[in-house]
Parts: sequence; C-alpha cells; structure tokens
Amino acid sequence: MFDIGLPELIIILVILLLLFGAKRLPKLSRSLGQSARELRDGFTGEKKETKTEPKPRGTGEGPSSA
Repeated sequence: MFDIGLPELIIILVILLLLFGAKRLPKLSRSLGQSARELRDGFTGEKKETKTEPKPRGTGEGPSSA
C-alpha cells in the first residue's frame, strides 16, 4: 500500500523535529503511543493497566530462621 523506505522516514522525522522541536517530540510520541494503545484496547475490549499494584506484605515479621 505505502512504499515508505528509510530515506522517507528520515525526511519525515526531520520535518517533525523542525515543527515540534527536540523538547516536545518525546512528549508527543508518548501521547501518540498512549492514544494508539487506548484505541487498540477499545477494539479488543481489553484493559491493560500501566501501573502495577503493590504486592501485599506478609504479617510484618522478618524471615524465619527455624
């Protein structure tokens, strides 16, 4: 469908760098990735949490040496 090679990708990246600047480009990339993940999860019906819940600790006792 689209025959995009390495030279075309480099040109696109340079244009993006000129438009958004080096400081805003990582934030923009992260935002686009998160949006794509949410869209994919919406289609599949899955919900993946990016933050993990802390594991519950034991009774508070140290390791037993019995």
